[in-house]
Amino acid sequence: MDKKTKEQKLIKGCRAGKAKYQQMLYELYYGKMFSVCLRYSRSREEAKDILHEGYMKVFAGIGQYKGDGSLEGWVRRIMVNTAINHYHKNKKLKDTFSIEEEYDEVAESDQLSEENVIQQMAYEDLLQIIRTLPPAYQTVFSLYAIEGYNHREIAEMLQISEGTSKSNLAKARKKLQKQVQVLLSQ
Repeated sequence: MDKKTKEQKLIKGCRAGKAKYQQMLYELYYGKMFSVCLRYSRSREEAKDILHEGYMKVFAGIGQYKGDGSLEGWVRRIMVNTAINHYHKNKKLKDTFSIEEEYDEVAESDQLSEENVIQQMAYEDLLQIIRTLPPAYQTVFSLYAIEGYNHREIAEMLQISEGTSKSNLAKARKKLQKQVQVLLSQ
C-alpha cells in the first residue's frame, strides 16, 4: 500500500471516530508536532497541553480536511493556531512593544550569523534559549524564523501591527544573540 493510500485510510478511520486510527495519526506526527508546540511554550508541560488540545481540534475537524495540501501541513497549521490561541488566552500580549524606531536600530546591530550559530548548537540548546524570551518575542520569532510566516501574516494572527511584529522580532534576535554569545564563550 502506497503512502497516499495509507493516508486516505487513516483519514477515513479518523473521520469515522475510530480510536485505532486516531492513535495512528497521533503517533505518526507526534514528534514533529511536539517540536512545533515546544517553540511556542514556556515548558515541556505547556507544550504537551498545547499538543493535546491541538490533536483534539484535529480529530474534531478532520472532516474539514479537503486533501488539497499535505495532511502533515494541515495538522501543523492547527498546532500553530492552537499555540497562538493558547498564547492569547494566557499572556494577553502584555509585553509587546510597538516602537518601530527601535526595530530599525536593533536590526542594524545584528552581528552574529544565525546560520553559523545554529550549526554550532544542539537543537535542545536553541529551544532552551528561545524559551527564555518574553512570550511576545518568542511567538513572533518562532512564527517568522522557524515557521516562515511574514510580518503581515504574523500581525494578522496575533492581532498586532506589522511594526510591532518587526520590533518584537528584532528585539528577540538581539536577546538571543546575547544569550548565544554567552553560551558559546563558555
